[in-house]
Amino acid sequence: MPSYSTPTTARMLAVYGKGGMGKSFFTTNLVSKLALLDKRVMQLGCDPKHDSCNALFGGVSLPTLGDVWRRFKEEGREEALQAQDVIFKTQIMGQTTVYGCEIGGPEVGRGCGGRGITFGFDLLEKLGLSQWALDFVVMDFLGDVVCGGFATPLSRSLAEEVIILCGNDRQSLYAANNIASAAKYFASMGGQTRLVGLVVNRDDGSGVAARFAQRVNLPILASLPLDRKVRELADACQLALSEPAFDALFERLAQQVISRTTPPVAMADVCPLEYQEFLSIFGAVEPDQVPAGASASELLGGRQAPRRPISLDLNLRQQAVGVQPEVDASMRRIMGRMLDELGLYVTEANRDPKKGMTLTIDGNTTICLGDEVDLESKFAILAALKQSGEAYCYVDLRRPASPFYR
Repeated sequence: MPSYSTPTTARMLAVYGKGGMGKSFFTTNLVSKLALLDKRVMQLGCDPKHDSCNALFGGVSLPTLGDVWRRFKEEGREEALQAQDVIFKTQIMGQTTVYGCEIGGPEVGRGCGGRGITFGFDLLEKLGLSQWALDFVVMDFLGDVVCGGFATPLSRSLAEEVIILCGNDRQSLYAANNIASAAKYFASMGGQTRLVGLVVNRDDGSGVAARFAQRVNLPILASLPLDRKVRELADACQLALSEPAFDALFERLAQQVISRTTPPVAMADVCPLEYQEFLSIFGAVEPDQVPAGASASELLGGRQAPRRPISLDLNLRQQAVGVQPEVDASMRRIMGRMLDELGLYVTEANRDPKKGMTLTIDGNTTICLGDEVDLESKFAILAALKQSGEAYCYVDLRRPASPFYR
């Protein structure tokens, strides 16, 4: 078992990919191999399905950070929450200890999973994540980086390195292309996260993923072949390391990750593909035409369509804050700018007698704007903070000449 070391910041490695491609299978076996090579490792499940660590713990479904926190809060003792309530440990092959945590998310249909991820990272930091004596934290992430919460490791530079899991199919490679685009965008904005490369899972030997990797300028780190026995092991929540060929594949990759000897990747040279270029990987071409529109009469089965003015108000900003009669028109305009210009979702807004206008972002970040004087400077400061990748939970902009955040 690895010895305890002086607390240092762990290397944060994120595994991204399309749902159903085997991210949890890959992450669990990589985490296990890193641990068997004497590294102190935690697997962090970052998907509302909260099934990332099941195989790591022999089929046990871990209580999620979100569910535990909600229970503590309902009991009025959220301040008593400790690491051991949400971080669990197990033995791998009877040889070494690994740690696991499932962030989870809101109840089905009752909230945004991405915001749950953002909240989970903030809570883990409050519990001391950056001080834990770990060598690696390996995060298993849903591949939908359109949502800001699932892009948290990229946007906040929480992940030092990202591995993209894919197959030879169009859907998983489309997700891989989007992930590469997001990573390149945040890198261009000053982010520190870098792509390590692709891992091809269930490789059928067709070479499609290899062609894609060459076009986007990313290396293939490993190809895991289709194997019925290994699939059955994964379905039974068992490690693939019991199979010698797979043990060797994960051994080689883990050694490269530890020694930082994976092929070098310069983020400036990564070239995510435009849609037409992407289709060409599969020998497809998008027709240069716009389909004919369907008329109202057709859609109504030949009946005459009633003429009425189109006046729709999706009221997305109000949905973001809920029903709050105290939010005046001026404050709503500012909330709209927060959403449109900075991508910040306001979940609560009020005017504090002492602090002036106070906004809550994603339920856990407070921004004190004060009065409406010098708003451009205040928005510029927020934009700079976002671009820097700095994590913060409180910003005081009442005096924009001397802003404060923590």
